[in-house]
Amino acid sequence: MQQAQSGFFIQFLHLAGPFWKSENKAVIRQQTLILISLTIVQMVLAVTITEWSAALFNAIEQHSMTELWVQIGYLILIFVASLAVTAYHLKVKRQLQIGWRAWLTERVTGQWMHKGQHYLVTHIHSAEHDNPDGRISEDIRIATDEAITLSHSLFYSVLLLISFTEILWTLSGTIELNLGLLTLPISGYLVVVAIIYSSVASLLGWWVGQPLTIATNAMQTAEANFRFSLVKAREHSQAIALIHGEEVEKNRFHDFFQNIIKAYNHQTTAWSNILVFNSGYSVLSTAFPVLIAAPRYILGNITLGALMQSVQAFQQVSTALSWPANNMAAIAQWRASVERVLSLVKALEDLDAEITKPDPQRILVEKPEQNVLVFDNLCLSKLNGEVVLSNLNASISQGEHVLIKGDTANGAKLFKAIAGLWPWGSGRIELPDGDPMFFMSPRPFLPEGTLRTAICYPCLPGYCRIADLEEFFKLVGLEELIIQLDQVDEWDTALTRAQQQRLGVVRLLLYAPKWILIEEAFDSLDPETEADMLRLICQQMPDATLLTMSNQPTAEVFHNRHIVV
Repeated sequence: MQQAQSGFFIQFLHLAGPFWKSENKAVIRQQTLILISLTIVQMVLAVTITEWSAALFNAIEQHSMTELWVQIGYLILIFVASLAVTAYHLKVKRQLQIGWRAWLTERVTGQWMHKGQHYLVTHIHSAEHDNPDGRISEDIRIATDEAITLSHSLFYSVLLLISFTEILWTLSGTIELNLGLLTLPISGYLVVVAIIYSSVASLLGWWVGQPLTIATNAMQTAEANFRFSLVKAREHSQAIALIHGEEVEKNRFHDFFQNIIKAYNHQTTAWSNILVFNSGYSVLSTAFPVLIAAPRYILGNITLGALMQSVQAFQQVSTALSWPANNMAAIAQWRASVERVLSLVKALEDLDAEITKPDPQRILVEKPEQNVLVFDNLCLSKLNGEVVLSNLNASISQGEHVLIKGDTANGAKLFKAIAGLWPWGSGRIELPDGDPMFFMSPRPFLPEGTLRTAICYPCLPGYCRIADLEEFFKLVGLEELIIQLDQVDEWDTALTRAQQQRLGVVRLLLYAPKWILIEEAFDSLDPETEADMLRLICQQMPDATLLTMSNQPTAEVFHNRHIVV
């Protein structure tokens, strides 16, 4: 268990620790130093308050109005200083938290959105990387925010422990334990009692709170799955409405929410155990220090001020020693989120290692200095190793038009292999060294925003001239959308699939690539319209290489070669 804990912290530091060595390290380290300094000031104020409390109760015991007014003046100074330190501390802490979150978010998203890994990782059948959106948006926030909050509270508790142990030891004095034949002097007995009291409470609290870590992780997973199902339904709302799939979706939502309820009940049980323990511990902590320190006051060995200072010092020492028990819930939530982030990062790292390592069962994609697309003894396989296409040998030169016929699923894998998104198989693919390849998928990605932004994606809107857009809209038969170029909408749901596929041709004409790969990009169009789109592409880009996946007979006339998969 201890080794697992150690390994967990090492993994977290390996992932998030380089933040303090990043490009903005000077500002980050300055903020960290300020935060540490303010925490020390907070501890000094806590000590000052106990000393002020002792002086106040001594003044009350002595019936001194003059001393009472002096203590009121000190209280005002302490109050103002505490407000200033607390406010500035919160500001610096939140700046450090959002900075760390931004850095880690950029690092993980950069790894996730690297060379198609966001797509490839979905083919690894494991729960260790599900819902990456939730892990990146929510779990990284908790991982960084709570790490700083917990680190600050732990450091503050250590400072309190060091400072108030010395105070409590001095106030405890020496008591004599009469054992009959032997009298045993005991120094600092309040410190000993505080350590025993807090240690027992912490061990009990840790034991009671252990189930909360598992329950919190299960709860976050259930919430993420439910949220993801809602997002998917929103993204495909039109398709669901057209086939009247609402009842099925409601049942799916119900099942996912039942998982939330189940996880919620488990978490509630774990929470209730902790709250019962903390409630009893809180009541006992209020009375227990007074009861063990009161005999010395009753016997006249200490003043009323010393009694109250002893009680406060005991409570501070006890609070510092009880840090694990008091922060059980926060630690459980933090650890669960960190583990979810680490599992996503590990899945991405494992995927990268799997793809890049030399392996005869991996497709090698190269880009030699030639302007030819070559398939050299290419084999494609499923994830389980089953071969679906074998011994494909072909060479496609610049300007050729090649039609891919046969099994569309295997043809899709072939296109993914060319794009580097399907490494499972063997053999070699040599890509043309020159202009990048332009892939037209069955459904072009149209991000939310203006229509012009969606069409120009992934370039900025300034890349596209209005005159070109209007001309191409007319060529593909979408004149009615010209007036909506600057309109903001969710175009993947606002437009029909046929309109989206025509917009894919507009995007193609804007980029005018030399190598075009069309993967059933016109399957929503009738054969005549598909032929019109292919004819338009051939007319507008006569020198481009065309690699088309289609089983429509009308497509054959636009290609001079066939490859059957």
